[in-house]
Amino acid sequence: MYLLGYDCGTSSIKATLMNAETGKVLASAISPEEEMKISTPNPGWAEQKPQTWWKNVVNATHKIKNDFSFDPADLKAIGISYQMHGLILLDKHQNPIRPAIIWCDSRAVRAGQKLAEQIGPKKCFKSLLNLPGNFTASRMKWIKENEPDNYKKIHKALLPGEYVAMKMTDKVITTPSGLSEWIIWDFKKHDVSRQMLDLAGIKKEFLPEVKPTFSIQGELTKRAAEQLGLKPGTPLSYRAGDQPNNALSLNVLNPGEVATTAGTSGVIYGISDTPAYDSKSRVNPFVHVNYSAENPRYGVLLCVAGTGILNNWLQKNTAENLTYQKMNKIAQKAPVGSDGLAILPYGNGAERTLTDKNIAASIHGLNFNSHNRAHLLRAAQEGIVFALNFGLSIMKNMNVKVKTVRTGHANMFLSPLFATAFATVTDAVVELYNTDGSQGAARGAGIGSGIYKNYKDAFGGLDCKQKIQPDKSLRNEYKDAYRNWLNVLQNNLKTT
Repeated sequence: MYLLGYDCGTSSIKATLMNAETGKVLASAISPEEEMKISTPNPGWAEQKPQTWWKNVVNATHKIKNDFSFDPADLKAIGISYQMHGLILLDKHQNPIRPAIIWCDSRAVRAGQKLAEQIGPKKCFKSLLNLPGNFTASRMKWIKENEPDNYKKIHKALLPGEYVAMKMTDKVITTPSGLSEWIIWDFKKHDVSRQMLDLAGIKKEFLPEVKPTFSIQGELTKRAAEQLGLKPGTPLSYRAGDQPNNALSLNVLNPGEVATTAGTSGVIYGISDTPAYDSKSRVNPFVHVNYSAENPRYGVLLCVAGTGILNNWLQKNTAENLTYQKMNKIAQKAPVGSDGLAILPYGNGAERTLTDKNIAASIHGLNFNSHNRAHLLRAAQEGIVFALNFGLSIMKNMNVKVKTVRTGHANMFLSPLFATAFATVTDAVVELYNTDGSQGAARGAGIGSGIYKNYKDAFGGLDCKQKIQPDKSLRNEYKDAYRNWLNVLQNNLKTT
């Protein structure tokens, strides 16, 4: 009995086949081998073609089948994780009208500001727990105001995971968690906000049918099954944005539990049962995967858009394409604080923790006589940690408690320097687990299809590989380094 999970990210599609009874991973595959391209037709824009996502879902599935022979009849459910906040517009034939506007696109910042002004910030926070910001509803408002011809063609408006699910099932389905990504979910009424729909130009008929996150949201059509090499009728029983799903993959479901990830973007995601908000909307509460009106669960999300992408940029442009492992070793040759060298990692679009400002990445305090490549590589990793800690201080003011943080044994946390710096600066124990988003999607499919009777049953085979304690001997040095970095950030914001 098998479960299949897909993690549909910005860079690639990852698929994992899991044994439902043991939680053991049987096969995993990524497509494409090189990162999917992001189109930037104008400064601050970021687009991808949804058709490319589906092509790579198909390719990853066939790689799984080539690596592990199984009877498609034994596949009992499918789950999907996806990059959040994207906007896909479909015509009445279910074809994309234009490329998808993805999460790191900054064009709708002003549209979001106008929405907040029209509604009133206090009313936004009272019902939505957020300002509209640069989120999906604001992107729809931008489309209406700037691309009227495309707006007239809209039949449905979807998030990225909903598009992939539609290609599998021919059904257009969303969830309360997905609607909260738009910033159109009224947390008081437990329904969509009619005022936000009207002001953003979102006709009610544009939105898909709403179903719970854990539920049968369709079955594989004959056409999709033939493309994937799977069995028609296989249920799709779970779908969630990448950060709520990352939390699920780590068994982070209840108040006081915190998940983090440091891939292309860096995220800290803490669970609360209290509808709190940040008065500047620098961190954002969303509906968590196990949310209900009777038992509310909110996922408070802190996102730093420029994270792994900074490390990747350094690899391509300054490290002569060294492996990340070699880059990490070189970085360790520099001292804590990189001898005063500070990097602001904000080079991937508007940053929520900076009230949607796009200040770009920058290097400060560079001394040609004392700094070398090791200082640069270390300052980048420390800058990412400091940016995450800056946002975490906002979350703590919202009464999100952080003692232990769970993350996958992947991405930036594969760097001992980064992991220790994160634990020491945030003063939290970091637990590294043998999981990822595609595994979380597979476990979610098992919950949604009823294979697992409860959440506890869904986490067989999930093991903690390593615990990283804060390094007390480096605590004061990191405090000084963070203080220097914070001064650089504040001075930079004054001039932006």
